[in-house]
Amino acid sequence: MKVELGSISREAPVLIAGPTASGKSGLAMALAARDGRVVVNADALQVYGCWRVLTARPTAADEAAVPHALYGQVGRDQAWSVGHWLRAVAGLLDRPVVIVGGTGLYFTALTQGLAEVPEVPSEVRAAGDALRLGALDQMRAELDAETAARIDLANPVRVQRAWEVLRATGHGLAFWQARSARPVLPLPQAEALILRPEVAWLNRRIDARFSAMLDAGALDEVRAELPYWQADRPSARAIGAADLVAYLQGRITLAEAKAAASLATRQYAKRQRTWFRARMSGWRSVEPDGW
Repeated sequence: MKVELGSISREAPVLIAGPTASGKSGLAMALAARDGRVVVNADALQVYGCWRVLTARPTAADEAAVPHALYGQVGRDQAWSVGHWLRAVAGLLDRPVVIVGGTGLYFTALTQGLAEVPEVPSEVRAAGDALRLGALDQMRAELDAETAARIDLANPVRVQRAWEVLRATGHGLAFWQARSARPVLPLPQAEALILRPEVAWLNRRIDARFSAMLDAGALDEVRAELPYWQADRPSARAIGAADLVAYLQGRITLAEAKAAASLATRQYAKRQRTWFRARMSGWRSVEPDGW
């Protein structure tokens, strides 16, 4: 259904989820301007300072127009997890906020509680890094059945995390998730919206947006990162980064890099939609509009 700005609460914290390129930021900006809210990032890759264009972070003009938080504050080699994000967001809830992004895990942790999973030793993480790059199927096969049924098995990062937790603790990730702490922001206390665009419309937007990113300097952004590039860093998961690195290194053409990045983005958007359907059914579904 279409949503009118007037139908959205002026008092409650507003949460806006949706697949990439669906128009979330436009709605967040409109609400921030209307209510004096801070726009808070809920995207796991827009936290990295090295990527503005490639992750479609708000522009400098957007940030000057209304207050923004948790965008671009993490270094390329810094650790950043859902736990880091949740603690940062908890410190912002004393003011009017609109929390916007496409990382479903952040929103479920915020509204349902975050599992207190023990720290994974560095040697287990190193073993996970090695396996993920060459034996992902083996990692999937070694997961406990309950965890395997709950995570996105097509997402190498999620598979590796689950494998590491099982290896380090002897219990699957699902075991720890069942022992989640109380939520920082229970869902009934928020205005929670999910943008659900028509798929063909979204795919056209995705293709057009990557072309626009190239025009806006994405290639220069990746070129600046080449001296620091490490493919196994979390920041390297920015969609299109590895493809543009491959182009700059002469391994593929720019057209091939563009096609690969657009395909990866469409696949990511599909995984986001699956997460939202499975984990966020209590949210209000809305259609994108020109806010």
